[in-house]
Formats: sequence, structure tokens, C-alpha cells
Amino acid sequence: MTAGRSDRGADAGRGPSTVPVVTERFEYGDGPMQYGVLHRAEGPARGTVVLIHGGFWRGTPDYFDGPAPLAEALVAHGWHVWRIEYRQLPNGGGWPGTLEDTAAAIEHLPVAAASLGVDLGPTITVGHSAGGHLAVWALRRPGAVVPLAGAVSLAGALNLLLGEQEHIGGGAVEQFLGGDSSEHPERYRAADPMLLIEPRLPVRIVHGDRDDVVPMNQSDTYVAAARAVGQDAAVTVVGGDHMVVIDPAHPAFEALLVALDEIRASVEPVR
Repeated sequence: MTAGRSDRGADAGRGPSTVPVVTERFEYGDGPMQYGVLHRAEGPARGTVVLIHGGFWRGTPDYFDGPAPLAEALVAHGWHVWRIEYRQLPNGGGWPGTLEDTAAAIEHLPVAAASLGVDLGPTITVGHSAGGHLAVWALRRPGAVVPLAGAVSLAGALNLLLGEQEHIGGGAVEQFLGGDSSEHPERYRAADPMLLIEPRLPVRIVHGDRDDVVPMNQSDTYVAAARAVGQDAAVTVVGGDHMVVIDPAHPAFEALLVALDEIRASVEPVR
């Protein structure tokens, strides 16, 4: 175990129960990719998760449904879930469309919630892979109105300059931002979570120790930089590859629940 990390073995976890999940789709824009699905928890909720899928910012229809089982498991544990779609490459995404859509989807959440009579409670962004990047980036998104309590990255790309250097995803960072950092330094400054750390809001990370898609150094370098400027940031290492972090049957799910509860506790008044 290293500073800022905790490890969870295969025997950890509290299995999610199975309950009917009430869902409804809402459009936050006019485009076919600009929508979200709100999963409503039964009874008083612990808060709301904005769940953002990955895919290296590239458009594949299956990616939106990838975290659907995770959304249902979170609902079963008392969290409302706002699962968002957004424009990706080559369908209007990349710079700046993907970022604009992420921000717009978050700002639309109270509208969707009000139509269903949902009390949002603390709102936390959670994203996998490229979605982890968007979840943490959203803490410093321009023009923010909807308050966020913090973010959880599930094996997210949190250091875009390093990702560019290491050519992760076959050049995914450069494709996302339309070029390298020497061509578009302003885009990297506006999109890289490493350069946009929000010290007032906590960040938690769950990352598989055998992830060969998004390297562990994406999480470790972020945590080191974040802690250096006073952010409450930590990474939990779980056994497995890039996909175990969105598997509700894997110990990574327990790590996610703990992370959410820690962030939720950070905004609760001391009694």
C-alpha cells in the first residue's frame, strides 16, 4: 500500500440487492446523443450519482449501456443515478463538444429530477475510463450552477499530458483534443484534470492493478498532484483489469460504495 492508496481483496464487498428500478429518459439538447436516463431509488436516497460511460471519447453505441448494471446496483443501494450520453468522435464530439455536453447534462439534472419529484441530495460524478476524466473535469467545468459534492474516477484518464506522451488508447488524447499539446496548449489547459484540480472538493479513484488500457500512473500522478495542493484525493487499488471497476459483482463495487459514502460524509453537517 502506498500513500493515498488502499487495496481491496477478492473477499471484500456487500452484494447489491435486486429491486425494481424506475427509469425515465430526458433530452438535455437537440442532438441524438444529448440525453440522459434517470434511475430513481426507492424511498429516501443517499444522494445522486451522475454516471458517465467511457470509450476514449469515441462513439460506440454499446458504451452507453456498459455501466447499466452498475447503475442498477447503485440504485439498489439507495442512490439515484443520472446516466448521461454525450457526443463523441466522430459524431460532433471531441473538443469542445464532449465537454460541453457533459456540463449541459449535469446542469439539466435538476430539471429531470423535478419532473419526477426526486430530491437529489449530494450530487457526485462517477465515470469510467474517459468518463472518469469527464467526472473529475466536471468539478471545474465553466459556468457551473449545479453544485457537485465530489467525483469518483473508475480507472479514468486523469493526466492528459501524460496520456499524450504515452499514446494511450492509440492516440486517443490527441484525437479528443484535435492535436498534440504543442499545437493546442489552451485545449489541454482547459481539459486536463491535472491542470484543473479543485482543492475544495474530494476525489476518489478505483483502479484495477492489471489495467492495460488506462495505466495506473494516470491515477497515481493525479493523486500526488492533488494532495500537493490540498485536495482530499485517494486511490483504491483492486485486483483486475480495466473493466472490473464497473462490475457490481466485483470487490471494486464495494470500493465505489465506500468512496461515495466518504464524499457524502464530507458535505453532511457535523452534529
